[in-house]
Amino acid sequence: MLILDKPYVSDFLKSTLIENKFEVLKHKNYSTLNLPENANCIEEIDFIAKAKNSKNPKIYSNSENAINWINNNLAETTLPEKINLFKDKIKFRDLIKPIFPDFFYQGVKITDLKNVDTTKIAKPFIIKPAVGFFSMGVYKVKEDSEWNKIVKSIEEEMILAKELYPAEVIDSTNFIIEQNIPGKEFAIDVYFDENKKPVILNILEHIFPNEDDLTDRAYITSKEIVEHYHDVFEYLLVKIGALAKIKNFPMHIEVKVTDQGEIIPIEINPMRFTGWCLTDLAHFAYNINIYDYFMNSKKPNWDEILKGKDDKTYSMIIASLPKDINSSMIESINWDKFSSSFENVLELRKIDYTEYPVFGFLFTETKNENIEEINKILKSDLKEFINLK
Repeated sequence: MLILDKPYVSDFLKSTLIENKFEVLKHKNYSTLNLPENANCIEEIDFIAKAKNSKNPKIYSNSENAINWINNNLAETTLPEKINLFKDKIKFRDLIKPIFPDFFYQGVKITDLKNVDTTKIAKPFIIKPAVGFFSMGVYKVKEDSEWNKIVKSIEEEMILAKELYPAEVIDSTNFIIEQNIPGKEFAIDVYFDENKKPVILNILEHIFPNEDDLTDRAYITSKEIVEHYHDVFEYLLVKIGALAKIKNFPMHIEVKVTDQGEIIPIEINPMRFTGWCLTDLAHFAYNINIYDYFMNSKKPNWDEILKGKDDKTYSMIIASLPKDINSSMIESINWDKFSSSFENVLELRKIDYTEYPVFGFLFTETKNENIEEINKILKSDLKEFINLK
């Protein structure tokens, strides 16, 4: 069963619903999603009954907006407890402390941020919402002198966050301070099967223009990335799954891989894969329909899937609005220029930038010899694609 909600339901997910006749919850916001008329929607009372009749119901949501509904209606299942265990970054750190006993972290309320004595915290360190999404309110602190400015920026971002997302998605009241983890960052879409074993469906490297930029701009995947990291990531996921005791459970986990090869989790986002349906990159790159794979308990044969994928990099580009430009200033987006920046666009998704601070998502295939096109978009402020009034 699926619970779908804003901010975005992709056409690929919509077509998957019809092809597989997946049951979709008909909640109060259902009509705003523009789902196909022949979607297999079921009323709340029936959805609740089916979920409660299963000790470990198999439920997927494209959006963390669903967490509130789950908490209110499925309290008799294990879902609310498991969701909160992962969504709350402080509780998650507590969970994995047996694996990483020396990792530093502490919780702090937003009202106490100004009073934090950063001189007593090893730098650099990371500050972010204990319950967060989409890199909002995430900062790296390198110097004590930066703190007051960063706190002010966080307070401003949390005002916007309240307007865009419910508290279950971004909680603007509690934050976590934790040690910085140097190294490469990766995102993994995985589900735990009925035997509590992890099944990896997507491995994305989150690339940045520099070590101080923590924004979401580009994620890439390739045969080399999957082959190099699949087994070591799976090994860590087995240990996390054993601590959490989960099965029939999807998640999006972000990790860092240090220069020494240590893999340290950053956070886990439960009940979903990569947000905004950007997990569809697995379809464009590897022909993996991850909704189908999870709901029907399929497991990818990576040896077969990766054949013919040499010398290609697949990317997902997030075109967020520059912080000094708001939607009222924009006349139009130069979509042709944006798309022509890449040799092979697999799909362009135009987003209503008057509702969310992002104007588009782009899926691309790039020959490794032309990888500079991805590096270039990383360094762009994207203003070249925005026509102002």
